[in-house]
Amino acid sequence: MALSRLDNLYRQVILDHTTNPHNKGVIEHATSTVELNNPTCGDVIQLQMTVDGGVITDVKFDGHGCSISMASASMMTEAVKGKTEKEAMEIIGSFLELVQGEELDKAHKKQLGDAQMLSGVAKFPARIKCATLSWKALERGIIQETETITAEQEHTEE
Repeated sequence: MALSRLDNLYRQVILDHTTNPHNKGVIEHATSTVELNNPTCGDVIQLQMTVDGGVITDVKFDGHGCSISMASASMMTEAVKGKTEKEAMEIIGSFLELVQGEELDKAHKKQLGDAQMLSGVAKFPARIKCATLSWKALERGIIQETETITAEQEHTEE
């Protein structure tokens, strides 16, 4: 069965993010660091981000895993860099819906950028955890960042 041009484009974008990952590396003075793994297939992701005034000013990842996991991490960093934590949480929600097979409207697809190319993962339930690993790490990082800020504010107010 021949691949359609669109399927071929999706594969090319995923392959590009796998072989030339965007924002892979380490942030020297990250405000949040999260490490998650997927024991089912061995994917490991270390996510670091810097948040300033509620805006994700930098986000990078390191780790190893399958092509879907690494491409998804690369796409995720592109989608959320420069966004507020609230916007990033909305983007995470959209991505999680997408890989579960939910249909997204045009605006939500646009927010995802290249990550919308991972919609086909919904057809392979075993791969959903691979695709969502970095997004779950980001979600935890945002929650930790928010909790850290709240704790610092409470401590300062005493």
